[in-house]
Amino acid sequence: MAKNINELISDLDNDNEFIQEESKTLLEKKGAEAVEPLVDALLNNKNKDIKILAAKILGNIGDKKAINPLIATLSNPNKMVRREASTSLIKMGNDAVEPLITVLENEDWRIRGAASWVLGSIGDKRAVEPLKALLNDESGYVKSGAKKSLDTLEKIS
Repeated sequence: MAKNINELISDLDNDNEFIQEESKTLLEKKGAEAVEPLVDALLNNKNKDIKILAAKILGNIGDKKAINPLIATLSNPNKMVRREASTSLIKMGNDAVEPLITVLENEDWRIRGAASWVLGSIGDKRAVEPLKALLNDESGYVKSGAKKSLDTLEKIS
């Protein structure tokens, strides 16, 4: 009997790596049908491993509906969860640029910083001016992300 999406999401935390990988593959194949349950797991599940894999799968699916939840995850206290959300936003490419630019003014330095690093990796010139505004940010992480991203964007031109 085939497992439903929520069962597959639960299996992302299975001790058996084969079951984990199979669940990940099946969720990716479900595509758009799996996006909302994966977003729910990303935002509400207490298990960091499930959050990490949910972010990864959402990036592989590439549905635009996942962009804002992935951005919200940039404030997660777990560094690995934040890192996977960032990687997935990079995979979203140009569709994520405007939402990321919007959060460059967020009060949370983790969100501003992660957004600045992601924008450099995406490589869209729309980010240049908003990133320049972060060069004087109070957070060293934000400043270094903005500087690195601006250097990257400059090389693209």
